[in-house]
Amino acid sequence: MSNSSTASPTIPHTVWLARGRHVGSEDAADVVRRQLQRLKDREVIDDHLEPEDDQHEDPRERVFEARWRVEGTVTVRARLTFPPAPEPGASPAGSVSAGGQEWLLVAEAERVWDPRWPSPATMFWPEEADAGWDHVTVPGLRFRQVNPLPSDEKDLRRLFRGCAQDGWSIHVVVHEAMTPDAQGRLPLARLLPASLQHCVVEHRATPDQLRSVNWALLREFDFQVPRGGAVILPTSPVAPSYDVREFSVRSVFLDGSAPTELVDVLCRYAASARPLPDGGQEAVTALREQWKLMTMEEELARERRLVAMYAEALEAMTKSRDLYRESADRANEALAALRESSGAMSGLPPQPAGSPFQRTFGRLRDATKALRPAPPTDSDREDPPGDGGRPTEER
Repeated sequence: MSNSSTASPTIPHTVWLARGRHVGSEDAADVVRRQLQRLKDREVIDDHLEPEDDQHEDPRERVFEARWRVEGTVTVRARLTFPPAPEPGASPAGSVSAGGQEWLLVAEAERVWDPRWPSPATMFWPEEADAGWDHVTVPGLRFRQVNPLPSDEKDLRRLFRGCAQDGWSIHVVVHEAMTPDAQGRLPLARLLPASLQHCVVEHRATPDQLRSVNWALLREFDFQVPRGGAVILPTSPVAPSYDVREFSVRSVFLDGSAPTELVDVLCRYAASARPLPDGGQEAVTALREQWKLMTMEEELARERRLVAMYAEALEAMTKSRDLYRESADRANEALAALRESSGAMSGLPPQPAGSPFQRTFGRLRDATKALRPAPPTDSDREDPPGDGGRPTEER
């Protein structure tokens, strides 16, 4: 696990996010379109939109937007993205190819997210257990189900390493103190707050796996799961606020009763300052800056903000131009004053405007005129006396 000293941006407290894979036989986009329209017809959501391809950066990326209200007045905006399939042989760092269609879902509310609110996943995906969309990007894992831990210690370490890289989900390891009954074998997700059900991944260790599981946990995270208890796995990079003592439970009763202590720990972990996962910053930015599903009032407010922004920019440019012009005028005045003072100090009259080179050469030209020899006269051209009276050669 990375222990970089560089502070990573954290998940905003108003944001809910998740990532998974759709492995059903039906096209994932068709499933989402049908679910959104069904909920709009039932007035569960206010509206939804599938922006055109030219409205976002990668035309191969499919995007769906939806908005709804919780508690009657709090608006939630959510954006589901199907990233383009990676090129053959190409795989992002830290990712594992598991097949199916990957999806990213980011939702943001007008105030701090409450885990008791409806899960954004159920707005885009049907809740049927066999819908095929609730597979985790880490191969072999699913939301809303019990995920048995492998028996091989190397496989355990490999799995925990993959979970640490999956910052989009919350991975919790639960150890069975004794073999549970039928109620105890049911997934704990059904007992969690609605918004946690589709981002918590439950790993279950059998009673006899405690030693091998703790061996793998010690190697990867330097801590252990309590016997009959549970522990939340940290992601990489580890959040500064993560403390295994704060995010572990001594006892989890697998008898069908509500795991109150575990739910409290999961809620506290979800609300803690967790680092944004790989791609999370881009997803949150896209939700905020590329949002298209707006009401008429929001459209008008946006246009007013744009007009105000352009007006401020124009005013700033005008002020800059005026300041530059004023500075140039002052510089010219100072230069003229300097020239006058230089002329007075040298005893010469003020020189005409022009470049320093022109003025210098002019003064040199005037000064050298007096030094030039006078042109010869006719008498100077006659032969000097005493030359023997040699006749002039005929031309």
